[in-house]
Parts: sequence; structure tokens; C-alpha cells
Amino acid sequence: QTLLNHLGIKARLISCHDHNEAERSPELVARLRDGESGALISDAGTPLVSDPGFKLVRACLDAGVAVTALPGPSAPTTALLLSGLPPDRFYFGGFLPPRAGPRQRTLAAVAGLDATLIFFESARRLAASLADAGAVLGPRPAAVARELTKRFEEVRRADLATLAAHYATAGPPKGEIVVVIGGADAAAGVARAEEVDAKLTLK
Repeated sequence: QTLLNHLGIKARLISCHDHNEAERSPELVARLRDGESGALISDAGTPLVSDPGFKLVRACLDAGVAVTALPGPSAPTTALLLSGLPPDRFYFGGFLPPRAGPRQRTLAAVAGLDATLIFFESARRLAASLADAGAVLGPRPAAVARELTKRFEEVRRADLATLAAHYATAGPPKGEIVVVIGGADAAAGVARAEEVDAKLTLK
């Protein structure tokens, strides 16, 4: 409503969320097929990216209703660009599982990807998730981005173990969080650098 007021647009708002999207989609599709137009807008970020909307878009496509998208704020890509990690190949995994076991299995499944890894995480699970990532993936470079495009935007860059230790001590940060982790090629680079350092120390 704040956005519509700012743009001077008067329109009826209809809620569409995880709990009503499946039931609401047929009604919305019927109205669109009758000639009405509509826009799916998210309170934060891009609709469908770890937010509702997929079922509605799928229903529209199945019914032959034209669908298009307008670029807007996207936390995963913004975090990737600010992370300092390679952006040429990346994997977005949404939210990591809340429990340690499934979370570690999820991380292990993508450990071999030669692509930068991007995940959403809650503030209260951040330290534990970073520690699990370090244990599963090894000493990879990473970044924690929070409050992206907002007044208190912050990006903290370090290896996984250092970031885990920081948030374990500092406590949960405020705001919405994206974790960006170097891919398997970055891990290999870290290993090679450590091997060189070790050889130089021996000499």
C-alpha cells in the first residue's frame, strides 16, 4: 500500500500467501481471463524468490494468460555482486534447513559445485549455519550481507570459520540475511594457497 500511495495508484489489494495461494489462484486467473490486469508485488524483494507466487504464475501460464516480469530488488543477486566472490556461475539454494543434520546434508550436496553458493538464513541460526558450512565445505571465502538496499546495509567478508566465530560472539544481527560462499574452485584455491604458505614456512 505504501508503494501504491507513493505512485498515486488506486487499486484493490488482494492477499496471496503460502496459506491461500492454491485456493486463490483460480479466482485470480478467471478475472485475468475476463480482461482484468493485475500485478504480483512482494513486501520485500522479488516475488517467487523464496516467496509465494509460483502457483499463481503456473496457473496463469496453464490458462494461456500472458505473464511478464519487471526487474526489481533481488537480495541474492545484490549480495552476490557485493560479496567480492566470482559472479560468473552461482547456485541459489533459498533458505537452508533449520536443523543441523539436514542443513549439513544440503551443504554436502552442493560442496562439489564450481559455482558461488547463495543462501538465505535467519539471524538466530546464522552462527550455527556458518559453523556447519565451515565444517562441511572447509575454509572457503564467504560474505554475510544484511539489510540490503536499506539504510543499515552491511556486508562482512571473511572465511567461514572467522564469520562463524564473529556472529557466535556478537550474537544474531538485525535484518534479513544472505550468505554467499565461494564454490569448490575457491576452496581449491584456498587449499593451494595454504600449501604454498606451508612450503615457504618450511624453507
